[in-house]
Amino acid sequence: MNLEYFIAKRLNKATSYKSSASTTIIKIAIIAIVIGMITMLIAIATGLGLQKKIRDKVSAFNGDILVSNFDGNNSQETVNPVPLQQDFYPDFDAVPEVTHVQAVATRAGIIRTATDFEGVLVKGLGGDYDWDRIDDYLVEGRFPVFTEGLNTEMLISRYLANRLGFTLGDKVIVYFIDNKSDIPRPLRLDIVGIYESAYQEFDKVYLMADIRHIQRINKWKKDEVGAFEVFVDDFDKVQEINNEVYNNTGSFLRSITVIERNRNIFEWVKLFDFNIALIIAIMIIVAGINMIVALLVLILERTRMIGILKALGSSDFSVRKVFIYNAMYLIGMGLFWGNLIGLALIYAQKYFGIIELNPETYYVRVAPVYINFGHILLLNIGVFVLCLLMLLVPSYIITKISPSKSIRFE
Repeated sequence: MNLEYFIAKRLNKATSYKSSASTTIIKIAIIAIVIGMITMLIAIATGLGLQKKIRDKVSAFNGDILVSNFDGNNSQETVNPVPLQQDFYPDFDAVPEVTHVQAVATRAGIIRTATDFEGVLVKGLGGDYDWDRIDDYLVEGRFPVFTEGLNTEMLISRYLANRLGFTLGDKVIVYFIDNKSDIPRPLRLDIVGIYESAYQEFDKVYLMADIRHIQRINKWKKDEVGAFEVFVDDFDKVQEINNEVYNNTGSFLRSITVIERNRNIFEWVKLFDFNIALIIAIMIIVAGINMIVALLVLILERTRMIGILKALGSSDFSVRKVFIYNAMYLIGMGLFWGNLIGLALIYAQKYFGIIELNPETYYVRVAPVYINFGHILLLNIGVFVLCLLMLLVPSYIITKISPSKSIRFE
């Protein structure tokens, strides 16, 4: 154990037991690091958690990539059909990053009750639909079964069910307006399941039924669908994968990512990165300033000791290391307690859902958290190094202290 480290350790103990201004300031500095670390951990966990939850939810209900007819139609209703027989369906072998492809179709309709009516979009699904992706959002009943003969089973959102007064098992009549005729075409459906995603853009308008109803109402052939929803294994590379998907589909088809289709949501989600970076920067600056003040007070209080060490032959660098080691210990204490308390709060939120959010604003009812220990390790290293670098400048004051004057200093 070198001399500087030994002196720094003794200095820590001396400061711990001594009731002085320096003790109070050091405690404040440690508390500042603790609070800053807690704030940064929560900001990262909730920010990334919200990003991931919203992204996964929007993708689950829309697909990562949509392959549809190249007709320039940007509405949510599919007008021109696409042949079901495609080289990429049901297995997209040309693009290995694609994990699943499912055929869908949508048609606008109106639900009318004795007291109210509501415009809806009926999303037609087939036996290839991956229900596992939205399994967490089923709140009542079960998912419809579309793998057998044509049936009238449907899945409706809790928002629409509450608004129109429907419950599990009720029969619903959806009216479709034919473009060539003013006579509405009714379709009776039976509610077998109710979902709630808190993704308001979807919950307010969509109900899910057999795609064969949409084919019949649109007068399509049995081998014609509205579009294909494509899912990929790495959402962070969805744009590059989309380029590959486009290059491996027919010239009459286009592919568009869920980010492009929901640009407003994803642009808003991107702002979380800036907010997280801003919080981290502010907290590091606050913690660093508090550590600088604590170091200056320690130097001032130990001026006589500094003079004695210099008089005994210690170099300026050696004396500076005494106080740097002391500061490293204080930073380490702050990081330890900050991580302990911060992770405890994050896990409490993860398992108990203490903090709730407005789903109309945040698309989730409970604040989600995402814990990545790689991010936490990098954050700790970054805070430690930056705080330490900020202390190098004030520690330079030690070189200006004269041994002859400082020994007489009281």
